Amino acid sequence: MKKVLVATDKPFAKVASDQIKAILAKANYSCVFLEKYTQQTDFINAVEDVDAIIIRSDKVDKDVIANGKQLKIVVRAGAGYDNVDLTAATEKGVVVMNTPGQNSNAVAELVFGMVVYQLRNHFDGSSGTELKDKNIGIHAYGNVGKNVARIAKGFGMNVYAFDPFVPKEVIEKDGVTVVGSVEELYKTCQFVSLHIPATAETKKSINYALLSNMPVNAVLINTARKEVIHEEDLLKLFAERKDFCYVADVQPDCVGELAEYAKRFFFSPKKMGAQTEEANINAGIAAANQIIAFFENNDIRFKVN
Repeated sequence: MKKVLVATDKPFAKVASDQIKAILAKANYSCVFLEKYTQQTDFINAVEDVDAIIIRSDKVDKDVIANGKQLKIVVRAGAGYDNVDLTAATEKGVVVMNTPGQNSNAVAELVFGMVVYQLRNHFDGSSGTELKDKNIGIHAYGNVGKNVARIAKGFGMNVYAFDPFVPKEVIEKDGVTVVGSVEELYKTCQFVSLHIPATAETKKSINYALLSNMPVNAVLINTARKEVIHEEDLLKLFAERKDFCYVADVQPDCVGELAEYAKRFFFSPKKMGAQTEEANINAGIAAANQIIAFFENNDIRFKVN
């Protein structure tokens, strides 16, 4: 019998956990949960006898991989997988997968929840501004980006996108204007929504050169990763431009220095993009099904290493 560990510091919604259990039980797999653990050693110790792991934002480091004596697969219930040591996994022959698209609507809705909160001055009773007829740029047009475009059009916004990895005709089919460079995107759009992964190439790539060219009353929205922001440049821009705002669903490292600009930025202390019951269910079910498909049919469609 295959044993699956669901290790979640931020637990799935109960309905999602129940469905994960039911799917695995039907396949005659055992399932154990490690939730709200306080030490990484708890996670390391829990993997010793499991064949598969389902995680959310939990860190699968080299020690977790090393102690998983019979571990064959790790599935990140979500899109980003920079919390998994891919090198260590690959060296040990452990397959790593994500569940692309399952959280995308939840993240896209959060983009606009945060933006409206910012534009209405954190609901302090003063006059704010509206989204209609404004330009929004989508930096990376994946599953989340597509949903951001759909919602933005509902607000009556003009939607632009830059993604060198997605064919122009695919983006244009959604009624989105494609720009030729990342510089053009930031220069054109008052609002820019970030959806790039944190890689060696993208870390600190959102810098002063890009941000300083954004139009007046610029708003940068980050539901990606904090590492893609050049925080020293962000602080420099805040000091220079009283019209610049930043909203994020992950706390920046420079939060202390941003305190003096409290009205011009907003962040959630914990990453909230996938924190909906629907996203929990979608990603959890996908993760469970992918594990079964891997063991029963050698299905590695969503392998990322």
